[in-house]
Amino acid sequence: MEHIDLKSISTDKSYIGKTVTVCGWVRTSRDSKNVAFVELNDGSQLEHVQIVFEKSEFADATLAPMLALGAAISVTGAVEKGMKDESAEIRAQSATLLGGCDQSYPLQKKRHTMEFLRTIPHLRVRTNTFNAMFRVRSELSYAIHKFFHDNGYYYVHSPIITGSDCEGAGEVFKVTTVGYDPTVKSDDEYNAKDFFGRSAGLTVSGQLEGEVMATALGKIYTFGPTFRAENSNTPRHAAEFWQIEPEVAFCDIDDIIVIATDMIKSIIAHLLKNCAAELKFFDERFENGLIAKLQHVVDSEFARVDYTDAIEILKKSGKTFVYPVEWGLDLQTEHERYLTDEYFKKPVFVVNYPRAIKSFYMKQNPDGKTVAATDLLVPGVGEIIGCSEREADYDKLLAEIKARGMKLADYANYLDLRKFGTVPHSGFGLGLERMLMYATGMSNIRDTIEFPRTKDDLK
Repeated sequence: MEHIDLKSISTDKSYIGKTVTVCGWVRTSRDSKNVAFVELNDGSQLEHVQIVFEKSEFADATLAPMLALGAAISVTGAVEKGMKDESAEIRAQSATLLGGCDQSYPLQKKRHTMEFLRTIPHLRVRTNTFNAMFRVRSELSYAIHKFFHDNGYYYVHSPIITGSDCEGAGEVFKVTTVGYDPTVKSDDEYNAKDFFGRSAGLTVSGQLEGEVMATALGKIYTFGPTFRAENSNTPRHAAEFWQIEPEVAFCDIDDIIVIATDMIKSIIAHLLKNCAAELKFFDERFENGLIAKLQHVVDSEFARVDYTDAIEILKKSGKTFVYPVEWGLDLQTEHERYLTDEYFKKPVFVVNYPRAIKSFYMKQNPDGKTVAATDLLVPGVGEIIGCSEREADYDKLLAEIKARGMKLADYANYLDLRKFGTVPHSGFGLGLERMLMYATGMSNIRDTIEFPRTKDDLK
């Protein structure tokens, strides 16, 4: 149906004095003796547009259902200058109820908890918080694509169904067409009956396929859903999340750190410019100082510290941590937060992690104990990027796969890349939802994705 977006009414002053038709959902309404007011939102912007109804021009029976919270209406009327700031409002001449809203509508005027809103994912996007969140998510996704496109990367599509576990952690959702069968005596027999004739699962990463593409196209990135069957019920983990994974040929660990830094600065600068209203909303309601924090990231140099030095910093901090701090152990969120929030007070790359706690594909350093790997830690969240130079030596990679008890058949093609024109190459993974947590001040990953998938939750 023909109508004008409310964002256009708000931003284009040439509409003042003109008659327009708009559509939207009623966010709030006020009813007085002679006039009724509706705050209308159509999703095109965070701000609502006020609709003024002269009650003498509308029958009570017609107007009443259009004042109900959640109702969808179409309004034709004259655009007038509003009473506050540079706002515009519409004086209704006619209106149509497009979709009535039952009195059981759960989003009433009171402020709801985030926990309650997670129980109604099909409706929570109509709140200001999630209306803002998913506009930021859309704009952030565009900014990521733009950064890579502008810098000569090719966008490739890695498979969602795979036969290997990139991380080697075994946290893979199984994909099967075979139901329960008590007659099956072994995994091999079960897999032989399955669609692919072998075990298959949902991808935990597009990296392995991304490396294949980078060895021909040079610079590529994937951007799609990834899955982890990790039994972790924390505010930072989800079973389904979106991940950005560039892979770059002829690129060492230092090069990829520069690329990751440039990307983070670029996408944050884009949000500051294009999501000003939404970020102001999150700054006021979720993280005071958010905009200043983001601007600081754009303007400052990122810190860099060796893992070994980071362990010493933590040991000398005087802090009592829940998890132990020892060389050879992975950093926990509390350790990451101390480094970013208290010690460096800005994003920091921790480099050269112990070989034993990192993935099989990472380049082994000359010391034999560490790998050319880095995590980018940011204040308030912790890790948002996992990054490494990939092992390009065939013999070293083969030995690592064997030492970890991984199936050689699953990685035959991956090993081939080290036999046929191997080159130094690097890449990283950025979780879109983790980045959104950092950019909006949202404290739970479930509130950054439209339909969160977590342990025991599939709404």
